[in-house]
Amino acid sequence: MTMEETDALGLSIVQPRMGDRPANDEKGSEFESKSARRKRLSAALSRLKQEHRDLDAAITSLEASVHSDQLQLKRLKKKKLLLKDEIAQTEDELFPDIIA
Repeated sequence: MTMEETDALGLSIVQPRMGDRPANDEKGSEFESKSARRKRLSAALSRLKQEHRDLDAAITSLEASVHSDQLQLKRLKKKKLLLKDEIAQTEDELFPDIIA
């Protein structure tokens, strides 16, 4: 249902193909329940955090090598920052700040 491409920095980008639409749009099936949404967001958050840790380990390893590829290092750091933003956004969605 999706097509994976690579951007200018070599980072993977997943884009929907023509004709694809989200499952819960106005013409789609019923909206997902709150518990199903929480489970989906929790799973996504776990996956994002694991990917962030993996990137951190890869960056540390690359920095420690004698002949480190500076361009690759820069790409990994940028991807790590993007993941951090996505983690923050998912956490905000999962645990909203409600002022009482």
